[in-house]
Amino acid sequence: MFGYIRPFKPELLVREWESYRGIYCGLCKNLGRYYGWLSRLTLSYDCTFYTMILMSLRKEKPCYGAGHCVVNPLKKCSFCQNAEESFHQAAALSVLMTCFKLEDDLRDRGKGKIRARLLLPLSRRAQKRAKADFPWMDKIVTETMTAQNQVETEGQKMDACASPTAQMLGKILQHEGGESSSPLSRTLYEFGYFLGRWVYIMDAADDLEKDLESGSFNCLIRESGLTQKAGKEEFDSIRQKANASLNLTLSRLLAAFSLMDWTSFQSILQNIIEKGLPATQKELLFRKEEKE
Repeated sequence: MFGYIRPFKPELLVREWESYRGIYCGLCKNLGRYYGWLSRLTLSYDCTFYTMILMSLRKEKPCYGAGHCVVNPLKKCSFCQNAEESFHQAAALSVLMTCFKLEDDLRDRGKGKIRARLLLPLSRRAQKRAKADFPWMDKIVTETMTAQNQVETEGQKMDACASPTAQMLGKILQHEGGESSSPLSRTLYEFGYFLGRWVYIMDAADDLEKDLESGSFNCLIRESGLTQKAGKEEFDSIRQKANASLNLTLSRLLAAFSLMDWTSFQSILQNIIEKGLPATQKELLFRKEEKE
């Protein structure tokens, strides 16, 4: 995953932050439990968010216990010790998405290609386990990421390029709603779709300079015709366009979020959607621009 779906810590209560950290550390522990020690390298804020979504939809109340960090035994942590199925499912998504991200890096021309060559063979065993554990999830990820590769190969515009990732998260969340025609299922799809769209466009805007330098595909570069000779005005124009699209996507995401009945972590989830995502967007688009 990408790591953009994170909370805005200054607005969280201490107990809320500790609760969030308990889910984060619990996911790390379960990644190692189900898919091996190396799979902990796939730990992300995004799948921590997915774990909390699953627990809330399933009405699972978190139960925390103290322990030592599995990476740094000298450090004490608080782990969420229940909701095993939710953690297992989130761990599988983390592994599957990381493998497809490494495959995408392997096709690119940037420095990530070397890392992908080293890590991809090591991740295959965990990927195989995740496929066996959650075949429905693997089917969704495989189909949508194949479509993602296709539209990027064809060099299509931003909206078309963002659609496969958006559909992937939409379908994965929709799975928790049961019948696809139910109001809950439709709302979950809408929520996942616009979250996935936001993540894709945010990633493209964040990697603008890196992709331009390496020659890797970036929908914003392709759509604008940006070249390495471009100046500050061209970069500003692209970021402003990306910001407008991200704001529109956030408004649809917030609308879907408000329709849901969140039984657990409501204040933390609300912090992430209403404050965390906009803060990340502002930081990566405009603070980067100020430094330049």
